[in-house]
Amino acid sequence: MLTEYIDAAMRCAHYELIADERPYYGSIPDCKGVWANKSTLEECRNILREVLEDWIVVHLYDHAELPVFN
Repeated sequence: MLTEYIDAAMRCAHYELIADERPYYGSIPDCKGVWANKSTLEECRNILREVLEDWIVVHLYDHAELPVFN
């Protein structure tokens, strides 16, 4: 169930190129504070997933509501 939730959230991720030495930027807009930027798109996706996992743990610990993803 948790893996399915993470996969659904990752499908909502937005990626863009920015003017930076780590030009790949990704975020999940419905998850405030979940973002990453890295040198490659693959690295960016991997880090974004890790940040999302940590974000979920914190929200569950705080009994905070999580956004719904389809």
